[in-house]
Formats: sequence, C-alpha cells, structure tokens
Amino acid sequence: MSIRLQCENMGRVPKKVDHRERRQLIVDALMRVAATGGLEAISLRHVAAEAGVTTGMVQHYFATKDDMMRFALNGIIERTTARIEAAMARLSQPPGPADLVRTLLTTLLPLDDERRADGKVGLAFLAYSAVEPGAADLLRDNTRQMAGFMADQVRAAQAAGAAPAHLDADAAGAGLLAAMEGLSIYVLGGYYDGETAVRALHAHLGLIFTG
Repeated sequence: MSIRLQCENMGRVPKKVDHRERRQLIVDALMRVAATGGLEAISLRHVAAEAGVTTGMVQHYFATKDDMMRFALNGIIERTTARIEAAMARLSQPPGPADLVRTLLTTLLPLDDERRADGKVGLAFLAYSAVEPGAADLLRDNTRQMAGFMADQVRAAQAAGAAPAHLDADAAGAGLLAAMEGLSIYVLGGYYDGETAVRALHAHLGLIFTG
C-alpha cells in the first residue's frame, strides 16, 4: 500500500451506524409488505427486497420472522399511543370523562391513510396472535389497559351524575372498545365511510355519557 493511500485511509472517519434507524427501515418495509399482501406475504427475503437491503442485514437485526413481527407490532402500538397523546393534549383542560373517551376512540378509528395502513396490519396481527403467544400477550395487555381506562372514565362520569348509575362500568368499557373495533373493520372493509363511523360511535357514547 502506498504512503499516499495509507494517509487517505487514516484520515477517514468510520461512518456511525444508527442501528435503531436501520431496524425501523426494515420494519417500515415489513409494514408496506403486510399492508398490500397480508402477513402471509412476509418473509425475510421479501422484506429485505422492499427495504432495499440484503437478507443478511435483515437477519443481523432480526434472527427470525417472529422477532421482526413482534418488533413491528410494538411499533404500531407506540405510534398509536403517540397519536392518542397528541389528541389528548389538544383537549381543553381539564377534560371530562366523555371527552377523554370520545377522543381516544375517535383517534383509534382508521380515518386517514396512515391509520388505515396501521389498521390493516393490526387486523393481520390479530389473526397472527392466535398462533403466536408473544403477540397474543402484547395485544391482550394493550386491550386490557384501554378497556380499563374507559371503565374508569365511566365510573368517573357516574360519580359526577353524568352516566347512569345502574351501568356496569367494566362491561361498558369493554363494549365501547368492541364498538370502536367493529366500526374500524367496517371502515377498512369499505362498508362505512369515516363520517358514518364517527356518527355511530358518538351515538353509542351518548347512551353511556348522558350528562
């Protein structure tokens, strides 16, 4: 090696690799593959091609397809949580129980392209969780937290005289979550448009939050 080449190499600074960014690049590719072809279309090779990287790079960050799927599911949950927090921050302070639940559920409806893409992949993950215990545990915990939050808001409204005292708050919270999920499926399937889904959701909320 010449002295000149040695000097040039000594002057080079190794490029710092952002591993989190690379993982996210791969997961974003997985989401695109899943949104168009379903989870059955996902393989390390297909995701690598969509991301524009080698299969070896994908395997460096995710040893198996299941590892990649769990990371992607966590990403959907984190993105959804960020949307909810941003929507809650825009509410007048302090918001009442009905406002909190309405904002939470409306934010979860697939009313724009980003939420529709996440919703389609989320449905696919729901089916995937039937055969993958790790994904099932994550979805179960997330569902329990959301239903519990809504039940707490129903109880707060009851204490303030803004919801019927005879309501079972836990059942009402579970029902609200189920109503939102059902409306989301109808929107994703093209049976309802977003406006119809929001109107139906608000009508259901009006049966619980009467104050």
